[in-house]
Amino acid sequence: MRYVDGFVLPVPKKNLPAYRRMAQLAGKVWCEHGALEYIECVADDVKPGKHTSFPQSVKLKAGETVVFSYIVYKSRAQRDRVMAKVMKDPRLESMMHANALPFDGKRMFWGGFKSLVALWPG
Repeated sequence: MRYVDGFVLPVPKKNLPAYRRMAQLAGKVWCEHGALEYIECVADDVKPGKHTSFPQSVKLKAGETVVFSYIVYKSRAQRDRVMAKVMKDPRLESMMHANALPFDGKRMFWGGFKSLVALWPG
């Protein structure tokens, strides 16, 4: 079954163009090293909840939006191999410094997930 890395983070709306450029480069690097898919999504219908929600999860501030991202791999083992290569890729060096990012990395969260159900039409 496929393996997925998921990310949720707050991005200032004024920084979305810079974030998009960063994500396009990151996606290219991840896919060149073997990721099957690299998806970046910006919030469209994510309202604060009574107890929890995407905005609450990142302590969303005025002028920010939520980005939900995921990367798909063949397996956990393949993800680990891809991630090792990605972390050494010099094209991503600037992304390894928190002060150079167009978002607050302290409010970002992520994790790796095993597929539970995977369906495709057809």
